[in-house]
Amino acid sequence: MGGLSHYYIALNRSKKSITLDLKTPEGVKIAQALAAQCDIVLENFRPGVMDRLGLGYETLKAVNPALIYCSITGFGKNSPYEDKPAFDIVAQALSGIMSVNCEPGQAPNKLGIPLGDMAGSIFSLFGVLAALHERNSTGRGRHVEIAMLDSLIAMQGYLSQIYFVTGQSPQPVGTQHPNLVPYGAFPTLDGHVIVACLTERFWHNFARCLERPDLIEDPRFAFYEARLLNRDELEPIIIGRMADHDTAYWLERLTAFDVPNAPILSIGEALDQEHVASRGLIETVKHPVIGDLRVVRGPIRFDGDGPAPASPPSLLGEDNHEVLSGMLGLQEAEIEQLRRKTVIL
Repeated sequence: MGGLSHYYIALNRSKKSITLDLKTPEGVKIAQALAAQCDIVLENFRPGVMDRLGLGYETLKAVNPALIYCSITGFGKNSPYEDKPAFDIVAQALSGIMSVNCEPGQAPNKLGIPLGDMAGSIFSLFGVLAALHERNSTGRGRHVEIAMLDSLIAMQGYLSQIYFVTGQSPQPVGTQHPNLVPYGAFPTLDGHVIVACLTERFWHNFARCLERPDLIEDPRFAFYEARLLNRDELEPIIIGRMADHDTAYWLERLTAFDVPNAPILSIGEALDQEHVASRGLIETVKHPVIGDLRVVRGPIRFDGDGPAPASPPSLLGEDNHEVLSGMLGLQEAEIEQLRRKTVIL
């Protein structure tokens, strides 16, 4: 769109864009000067690259002891994979997550969202905020180190504990749950509906919703453990009943009986749903070249208020002059010389 990819638009709202050739002495000098004024430096190279460029933590810390320096890598130091290139799908594969992200008997699949990338980002933020909080007391910065693979393994939740407790790797169950029944996507006349009975009360409500209150007293299904053991008997009963009506019928009825439920929406449907509008999760920013751009806002609220209005993603290098002049005090002639030497674009 107007020369900006969906990747660039999605990840660069409210950011300034400058270009620096870090393989030139001038580029490194500018980066060092900027870091001397910064609270946080974030880098995403393989281990050792920033040191070789003259922009490693120890170098920048010497000038700015309060600096918080965050390194996001694929695997981190001391990993046998330390020097391997890492992308989202590589981290997903090595984390074990792909092995359970499919229907039983089907080929493993990557998650539809780039969780390997996003997990590294999320945990880096936790680390940076903790370091900022500590700095308020000590005045000293930290080197925060995050590995994408570590982050994904940390997000396995109860799946890792299943392995530790049983000695067996969890197997794929599709939309179902390895320990809860009924739970997952059930077919209707025209689609699927998600049902999640995490408590006995919800199970009782669901049985009544199905007009099968007898299932509540059936010893095969009366308790959580029994339903888990008799999953293969219970689920065909549910599927047979829900196939009698369409998705809209079941969504209305499940809600009336207070059973946790949801339709399975496409990305477009999810973004267009009433919840998104009422929560103000989509914002329109005005880009100088493209015009109006819709972007997703951050989810965090403070005292009921969401993030400040976003600014549009800058064009590549659009803010060179503003940053170099405003932060470093470079004169027009100096900036033009950097441009002629292609230190900046």
